[in-house]
Amino acid sequence: MTLQHGARLAADGRGHARQRPWTPGRGNALLLLLPLALLAAFFVLPLAVVVAQSFSGSATLFGQYAAILTNQATLAVVIYTFWTALLVTLATLVLGYPVAFMVSRASGGLLHLCLALVLVPFWTSTVIRTYAWIVILQRRGVLNDMLIGTGLIDRPLKLMTDGVGMQIAMIHIMLPFMILPLLNAMRGIDGTVLRAAAVLGANPWRQFVHVYLPLSMSGVSAGSVLVFISSLGFYITPALLGGQRTMIAVLIEQQASRLLDWPLASALATIVLALTCVLFVVYERAATRLAGGRPSGEVA
Repeated sequence: MTLQHGARLAADGRGHARQRPWTPGRGNALLLLLPLALLAAFFVLPLAVVVAQSFSGSATLFGQYAAILTNQATLAVVIYTFWTALLVTLATLVLGYPVAFMVSRASGGLLHLCLALVLVPFWTSTVIRTYAWIVILQRRGVLNDMLIGTGLIDRPLKLMTDGVGMQIAMIHIMLPFMILPLLNAMRGIDGTVLRAAAVLGANPWRQFVHVYLPLSMSGVSAGSVLVFISSLGFYITPALLGGQRTMIAVLIEQQASRLLDWPLASALATIVLALTCVLFVVYERAATRLAGGRPSGEVA
């Protein structure tokens, strides 16, 4: 064996040693390349452009942010947006929890009927549902005509000028987003756990508070986060039903499309994004601590 042949064999041996064995995990990881590329091109890059644009158009680097924080009207819109998102989240939770509980206990044809009643509005366009609420809530709409006809009120209610109509419509539109995660969590609760609690002497209230509610918190967490974050960026319903009260998405559209003030619109969007991320992190920390150190959504 010559010296060159021995060196070639040693190099081939090192090459084979550097090759990692093929595993299903590595194969599945390759499937993520295309989604990651699309996410980077159509989400991360535009988001980076928006953030970068928020630092332009002013004499100072943070001029747009200073203009927002010193403008009482703009601050009021930001606060009103978060207040509306919180109100919609709490209202959908209060309304959706008993509905999800009843649906989770149903079976057969009743279960299919209940699911259809939840999913059909979910599949209907938001624009159509918003215009339906305009027909109901407007000054000469169905609701005011019914209340005046029954003698409960003397003059029509102004539901489309102070934001009340918008909040009612948003609660209705976001309700499936709360019910479906709750239903998924409740369908996974083992009924024998409740029966065991009853055998040990727990009354129905204690069974609900100490057994059923903790086991359904994964659905509460998922539904609350989904509804809150979705409500922050709501545009169609606030634009059509908001009246004199403006939400942040409508304000961003006005700045970008009508006033062509893209730096200020980008700064508003960046502020909402940053506050949403901060609130989500705080929520996750609080949910993990309440769950005894387990990540939120995980049931012991």
